[in-house]
Amino acid sequence: MNSLTEVELQQWTEELSLTYFHKPFLDEIYFNNRLRTTGGRYIPSKRIIEINPKYVNELNGGELEGIIKHELCHYHLHIEGKGYNHRDPEFKELLKKTDSPRFCSPLPSEKKKTLHHYVCTECAQAYPRKRKVDTKRYRCGKCKGKLKKK
Repeated sequence: MNSLTEVELQQWTEELSLTYFHKPFLDEIYFNNRLRTTGGRYIPSKRIIEINPKYVNELNGGELEGIIKHELCHYHLHIEGKGYNHRDPEFKELLKKTDSPRFCSPLPSEKKKTLHHYVCTECAQAYPRKRKVDTKRYRCGKCKGKLKKK
């Protein structure tokens, strides 16, 4: 699945909505090139869904289908006046019912290298980190041993 037009994305979303939710998707879905850390988002005030186009190019269609179904959960619950946020029980229930993922997989292009590696001097627990850790201030979460830079 290398390229997908916005027209095809709209049609696919309408089909998924009818198949899994048994309700029509009456609004619009777009690609948003500015999305970086998320697969998609639902904007309640505009009633639109935005999808990260990198998920079309870098990962398979199953991942994109999961993202669309997840955003449709937000969409349909919002329209019905029910709890559509991640913490709401109605949202969690609808995710399970429609077999939608709670989170999307990270993009291979957005995975950042861990720059700092720490290890516990007692139990050898490894702590890869993006940011520096003050080893005098923090201890191992497993055994409370001292941390040292690897």
